[in-house]
Amino acid sequence: MSQARSIQLTEFGAPEVMRLISHDLPVPGEGEVRVAQQAIGFNYIDVYQRSGKYPLPTPTGLGHEAAGVVEAVGAGVTDLKAGDRVVYMNAGLGAYASHRNVAAQRLVKLPDAVSTEDAAAIFFKAMTAQYLVRKTHRVSAGDIVLVHAAAGGVGQILSSWAKALGATVIGTAGSAAKCAIARQAGCDAAIDYSQSDWVQQVIAASGGRKARVVYDSVAAHTFMGSLDCTAAFGLVVLYGAASGPAPSIDPELLNKKGCLFLTRPSVFPHNADPATFRANAAEVFEAMAAGHFKASIGARFALDQAAQAHRAAESRATTGAILLIP
Repeated sequence: MSQARSIQLTEFGAPEVMRLISHDLPVPGEGEVRVAQQAIGFNYIDVYQRSGKYPLPTPTGLGHEAAGVVEAVGAGVTDLKAGDRVVYMNAGLGAYASHRNVAAQRLVKLPDAVSTEDAAAIFFKAMTAQYLVRKTHRVSAGDIVLVHAAAGGVGQILSSWAKALGATVIGTAGSAAKCAIARQAGCDAAIDYSQSDWVQQVIAASGGRKARVVYDSVAAHTFMGSLDCTAAFGLVVLYGAASGPAPSIDPELLNKKGCLFLTRPSVFPHNADPATFRANAAEVFEAMAAGHFKASIGARFALDQAAQAHRAAESRATTGAILLIP
């Protein structure tokens, strides 16, 4: 047994419902590794789960990703050892913790060039961008790509990576200030989608050509416009719903808009197989090493300041990634 501290929810609501508890952590079981966590990544889904927008059985932990150092390994673990630096994003809820037992197959070793903090700040978001630009549509030189919410955590990586692959990248965001962030992230042009003619502005920004692929994580506010921004036989990728669920459509509309393709993927199925997960992670680290994108840490909070971290995120008081430090 060892001691651990973790955030636990027994009810949903404001940030104050998060409680830091101390508890015994058993020795790692077969196939498990105990990780001393050094940095915990915040993702906005944490807010949705804490508030009850995405209900969970209680009591529950919170958080999807963290990075740290292996302290002990259980029986049957041969590919990791004490002292290895590791990161994860798909080990079940509970990343808001000082120490944690994690299935070894859910962990990836960190290259020397990637710091523990950078890994925790970017891994979940970068793994999302990876399947979008390399699997859902393999972005290549000459593509016109539209990225909604291009100033967000995933949006900035997506824009930067697609640009590095040779695409013309048009971004959208909800304000002039966020459009400036999108341009800094690599967008050739950035359009404020709060303006009523944003669709026309997007098409004009690419010289009248429509997008080969549209990455839409906004949904309710943007989805119908996304269809109008997509070239014939192009692909609309609906991978989030920041403004609410996308409206239901008659499939015939895809025919009328240009024989479009529509998909609704997510990161976890793309990384359910351990070998595939590690191959995808290797591609993320290679892209980081090549300078296709980089981590941007905007704020750090102690683990017992998780409520302050959530308030800062909800008030948009920070830019860049938020980390919790145990």
